[in-house]
Amino acid sequence: MSAQPIPFPVRRVSGFDEPPAPPRDGDAKPKGLPPAPGEPTALQRAWLERGLTQPGGKLPLFFGEGRRIDPRTVKACLEKGWCEPWYANPLKPDWIVCKLTDKGRALFDAA
Repeated sequence: MSAQPIPFPVRRVSGFDEPPAPPRDGDAKPKGLPPAPGEPTALQRAWLERGLTQPGGKLPLFFGEGRRIDPRTVKACLEKGWCEPWYANPLKPDWIVCKLTDKGRALFDAA
């Protein structure tokens, strides 16, 4: 029996015997991670900070240039207790209107 050639190209899959990739330039952490566990990311901190100057601590639905705040940012801050739902938006039920909590304000009192 003769060996038949493989009719398509095969790529070698890297194994565990290869050394790990060197760290990235400067900071070894990927962009978007918080500086320490349990702290907000730069984007979350910027969004929460905008509530400090608003009546009742209302958090904006949009950035200054008109881009909508990502719902994942809102949900992550809700889960951490930095903000809470304020009221239901009857025109856009999928948009969550939030306000700062005391825990959210404490992030900026310590800084």
